[in-house]
Amino acid sequence: MLESSPCFLTPRLLQPNYPLFIFLPGMDGTGQLLRTQTEGLEACFDVRCLAIPPTDLTPWEGLSEQVVTLVEQELKKAPDRGVYLCGESFGGCLAMKVVLRSPELFQRVILINPALSLKHHPWMKLGAQITGMLPDPLYRMSTVGLLPWLSRLERISREDRQALLQAMKTVPKSTSAWRMSLLSQFEVSEAELQQLTQPFLLLGSQRDSLLPSLTELKWLMENLQNSRLVVLPYSGHACLLEADMNLLDLMKEHNFLAAKGLPQGNLNQSWIT
Repeated sequence: MLESSPCFLTPRLLQPNYPLFIFLPGMDGTGQLLRTQTEGLEACFDVRCLAIPPTDLTPWEGLSEQVVTLVEQELKKAPDRGVYLCGESFGGCLAMKVVLRSPELFQRVILINPALSLKHHPWMKLGAQITGMLPDPLYRMSTVGLLPWLSRLERISREDRQALLQAMKTVPKSTSAWRMSLLSQFEVSEAELQQLTQPFLLLGSQRDSLLPSLTELKWLMENLQNSRLVVLPYSGHACLLEADMNLLDLMKEHNFLAAKGLPQGNLNQSWIT
């Protein structure tokens, strides 16, 4: 049963000798949609998925503080290991808030189709207002209608489509409206980004029908000191559920794992060559 405040879920295994991999989920907040990536990631990481209670209406600052506290609690058990922070969509925005709050905690950051620029889209504020006013049956129907915008359905198995739909249905309309309003208010400055020195891996879907993800990531790349942009040419917004998507392989391919033989927690800024 989910706790009354954000918590970390451990997907399958505890790997206390491995670096931490912290996943911050999208709008659903369940932490369950990393499901197709977990087994691969556990070959190299001790995985934690943030789960946000369905009725949670905490603002950005409170959420980022809670995530930092959870990470610090994990590090008390093994203080010398490194921490990789990964955020998808809504979680990408939260990841930026978290790393700006406590940059010293995180050796590397992965952002996947982050919803960074929705304040520039007036329809987001209107969408949040409309969502809050929808009758419950109509709101539930609207989640089904969003599926083609959230994903390339032909690239996702039937089982994972059902998991995506179920995760969306767990979010009450008041919470959905609140999280949309948070996205419409989200802001991070170029000066803040330029202070960050850890490596960033930016994953953007070419066929994202929901957000201008590549535009957002190109702006990030221009302002981060150490980043690499990877374009996923056939992927939709919810790319982690796609059958041919392997996050760990992408990290290896683009030299985003700590150099072999380095002590855990001492990742520096070196790249595998």
